[in-house]
Amino acid sequence: MATNRRKFLQDVGTMAGAAAVSNADAATSALAPPEEKKAQPATGSGSGAAIDFRYAPLSHQTAFCFPDDPHKSLVSGRGELLCGHPGSDGKGLRFFPEVVRFSVAGMETDRVVKQSLESPGVPIVHTRIERPEGSVDLTTFATNLPEEGRVDNVILDVVPKTRHSTHAVAQVVIRSDNPTKLSEPERGGAVNIGDARLFMLADAPLTAEDCGNEKLYRLASGVATPHSPLRHLFRFPQEGQGVEKLQANLHQPEQLLGAARQYWKDWKPYGGAVGWNYPGRQGEFLQACARNILQARELKQGRLNFQVGPTVYRGLWVVDGNFLLEAARYLGYDAEAQQGLEATWGWQRADGGVFAAVQIEHWKDTGIAMFSLVRQAELSQDWSYFRQMQPNVLRAVKFLMNLQEKAQRDGGTMGHYGLLPPGFGDGGLGGIRSEFTNTLWVLAGLKAVTGAAAWLGMNGFEETEKFYQQLRASFFVAAREEMRQHPKGFSYLPMLMKDDPQWSAADEWDRPRPQIAQWALSHAIYPGLVFELNHPVVKGHIALMQACTQEDVPAETGWLPHEGLWNYNAAFVAHAYLWAGLPDWARRTFIGFLNHASPLYCWREEQPLRGSLASDYVGDMPHNWASAECVIFLRHMLALEDGSALRLLEGIGEFELSAGRPIQIAESPTRFGRVSMDLEPTGSGGWRLSFKRGKGPNPGTVALPGKLGSGLTFADVKGASFHPVGAKVMVQPDSLAWEAVWKA
Repeated sequence: MATNRRKFLQDVGTMAGAAAVSNADAATSALAPPEEKKAQPATGSGSGAAIDFRYAPLSHQTAFCFPDDPHKSLVSGRGELLCGHPGSDGKGLRFFPEVVRFSVAGMETDRVVKQSLESPGVPIVHTRIERPEGSVDLTTFATNLPEEGRVDNVILDVVPKTRHSTHAVAQVVIRSDNPTKLSEPERGGAVNIGDARLFMLADAPLTAEDCGNEKLYRLASGVATPHSPLRHLFRFPQEGQGVEKLQANLHQPEQLLGAARQYWKDWKPYGGAVGWNYPGRQGEFLQACARNILQARELKQGRLNFQVGPTVYRGLWVVDGNFLLEAARYLGYDAEAQQGLEATWGWQRADGGVFAAVQIEHWKDTGIAMFSLVRQAELSQDWSYFRQMQPNVLRAVKFLMNLQEKAQRDGGTMGHYGLLPPGFGDGGLGGIRSEFTNTLWVLAGLKAVTGAAAWLGMNGFEETEKFYQQLRASFFVAAREEMRQHPKGFSYLPMLMKDDPQWSAADEWDRPRPQIAQWALSHAIYPGLVFELNHPVVKGHIALMQACTQEDVPAETGWLPHEGLWNYNAAFVAHAYLWAGLPDWARRTFIGFLNHASPLYCWREEQPLRGSLASDYVGDMPHNWASAECVIFLRHMLALEDGSALRLLEGIGEFELSAGRPIQIAESPTRFGRVSMDLEPTGSGGWRLSFKRGKGPNPGTVALPGKLGSGLTFADVKGASFHPVGAKVMVQPDSLAWEAVWKA
């Protein structure tokens, strides 16, 4: 049986060291954005926020491997190499069989003062460690030269601070679950794991000192000057290579580094005809997130799998995969997204259910797989795979219908309401409980496939439509009964049913937070479009998310119910705000999400709020559902698909316009065909949008904002008819090319 995606998280409160961050971790609090970057201006929501990493996790890690690379070592915020995590097999997020720490000998302790990437698209990681008399600069990067194979590399430079020259002794500490020892003493710098595997090769002889579960390796003393640092290269073969393969380049660190730089210089973050141009830090995040996603991706059983992360979530999850595949399309990776979709449906069981990494009562995955099937067809404008998969979809629907019948036979709350049986809620709801998340996502999936089948004129979906309408009616009856009153005076729908005994726990600390597991409701609102805008469930969800906002994002919504936050959940909520016509809240929340990334442009799944003495870190890092959400939201700020409506520039405000630079997308896929947009200043204080749309169904409406930013008013459209409707301007929907102008 595959591991429950978050089984280890259910015991998060009892994990060793759960409330503590080491002094070395705390040292990374001095990390800052790259020096040449300046804080950006206010969001336009009046919060005065900037994209400046103000809430970055104080303990973080970063991938530096290649796209689709099976060798996924990480570098920690302290510059350590984190090696050999076994992936999603139940080990914890801190389980690394080998950890390598780089330093120098001496009295004082290390203080990490800076860590950065060479650029958002180049994962060469620079870490500066300071001592009173000098600094240790670490450069971590991957190589894959034809004559060598795949190697992790670390260059260590010692630079004096207060003297013209100084002697220094570089040292490496290896903590390993297996014994390490010097091998081939005549060569001096080779360290093996066990008797055979070469683990590390240094460019100079080493001496060893046993320190219990760690071993200290020192190099001979050398002289460092400001113009000629003391430099050493350490190499870590990833494919079982021996000393002979690596030795030729052992004294060529600059050439190795140059090869890595050249690879990433040639690498393109976008595929096909797709293009993006976002100015400022948002553009940096876009490029970094494209890289993050491809670094986590991996070829398995002949198909590329868009994986969530490199450690505890190194695998395929259906819900995460839905958004990763959408982001892949937005980045131009069409063929790879199709492979990912086929990999998802490759997990369908004989009974029709689709279960990937979570092999328990995660009924929602079957609905999500159906939703993904439709969304990918919309974006590709190719419905052949959807047609081909009709038997699989109908088997999946039959599986869900059987579940509903089982719930009715079993009785209990879920059977009484006519919903799916008790299931695993996820997003903070552990165990098998009476809850709404499974039913909500199944409704979104059923709505998608019945709508697509009707549009295509396909027969055979009559029972599916009937089941959808009946389950939808049952849900709305249950929702009316299960609404609760929040202490702040509004009604909301909790994801956990009222009769769950946890609501009555003697200690309030043990009771569910109102906002826990609301993730599925965010998705049912958008992109699921299960609700009308003014429905009480939507109003309650928005009020609840606003009420629990801390550090500019909703807090205590996931597995950390006390003084913690689920980072990319903020992007779910930002989408709900954007769809609901609350762009200031959407921007504030999205920028809050960006500010919880590390300065190396990636996220941990969950992290403590600043000042917490009770919370911990949870999940993988880089967590690429977060990367996908960043890509998707940036696209939706420009072009948001809302059923048959195409809403343009919905998320663009003063914050985005203040840079005074063009924002562009080219050939971005939508359900209406590929769109290209060029938003640029006119030179007279105004802005102009050039819009083009390729082959595809006409939208029912195309909407523009009547006001853009804080001081621009719509003036004209050339190339299409238009008319104002309230605060919007409606543009002729069948027009494929036009220009709109806003003036100061």
